[in-house]
Amino acid sequence: MADLQLLARIYHLILAGFVRDGHAPHYTDIAINLGMTVEHARRTQRELLTALSGPLAGEDGRLTALGGAHWALPATDYIASFSPFSNVATQYRISVDGEQRWYGQCGLESLAVSWLFPRKDVQIDARCLDCAERIMVRMRDGTLEEVSPDTVVGHSNVSLPDFARNWPHT
Repeated sequence: MADLQLLARIYHLILAGFVRDGHAPHYTDIAINLGMTVEHARRTQRELLTALSGPLAGEDGRLTALGGAHWALPATDYIASFSPFSNVATQYRISVDGEQRWYGQCGLESLAVSWLFPRKDVQIDARCLDCAERIMVRMRDGTLEEVSPDTVVGHSNVSLPDFARNWPHT
């Protein structure tokens, strides 16, 4: 396993890249930023995604992952999703102070984005996946400022204990 400090630095670089640029950095950017070989950065990024994703505990009850929804596109080392952001366009469009360049992983994860943009207006625009009605949530520092329609609720067809079995489906 890679050094935990190195994994933490890569985690920070990826999340900071999303905040700054609206997308994840490529592992070559991570290599340059941390002064490591491209192959070492690629392997360590893959290790980080593995450590962050998956069931929190194995069948024997022992911790097997750190938890969270982080994964690469199938059969690649391209980050697809890094909680709470999606590197792939989703129906959860996120705007910060009126600029839309971010996508949320899911409706509930999108709410967490507010904490990454202190003192800024964060707006989530989406469509209901059942009826296609427009949904809008505006937050500042984790506080709801506006919700439309006012009957919006969060819902998942997957039970909480089963979330990590298939993050993209959840």
